Amino acid sequence: MPRCAWCGTDPLYIDYHDREWGVPARDPQVLFEFLLLEAFQAGLSWITVLRKRERYRQVLFGFDAERLARMSDAEIDERMQDPGIIRNRRKLEAARSNARAWLQLEDPAGFVWSFVGGEPKINRFERLDQVPAVSPEAEAMSRALKK
Repeated sequence: MPRCAWCGTDPLYIDYHDREWGVPARDPQVLFEFLLLEAFQAGLSWITVLRKRERYRQVLFGFDAERLARMSDAEIDERMQDPGIIRNRRKLEAARSNARAWLQLEDPAGFVWSFVGGEPKINRFERLDQVPAVSPEAEAMSRALKK
C-alpha cells in the first residue's frame, strides 16, 4: 500500500498510518480517545502525541470517559508532574471537560458521524499544503458542542 508523504519512516507513524489513518471508527470508545488525543495535539505535531499515547492511556484511566469526568484537581496536579505526557494544565482540564460533555451525548458516535451524513469523507489532496486546517464539518461540530 502506498503511504502518504507525511508518514515518513518512523515505525510508530508507519503503524498508525497503516492501521488507523483513514479507517472509519464507529466505536464510541475509539472516537473518544481520538477526541482527547487531538486536543492534546493542538499546537504540536501528531507524532509527539503518538509517542505519548500509551502513557496517556495509563494516566487517563484507559480513556474511560466516566472515570475521567470525575478526575479531581489533585489528580490533574499529579499528572502535571508526569514527564511521559504533555504537561499542560489546560489540556488536562479540557480532557476532563470533554469527558463530561461526551457523557451528556445520547449517542456520541452518531453525533460525530452526523456531520458527514454517516459516511466517511474521502479527500483527494495531492500535496500537504492543500489540506485545510479547518473544515466546514469541524466548524459545524464545534458550534453544535457550544450549544
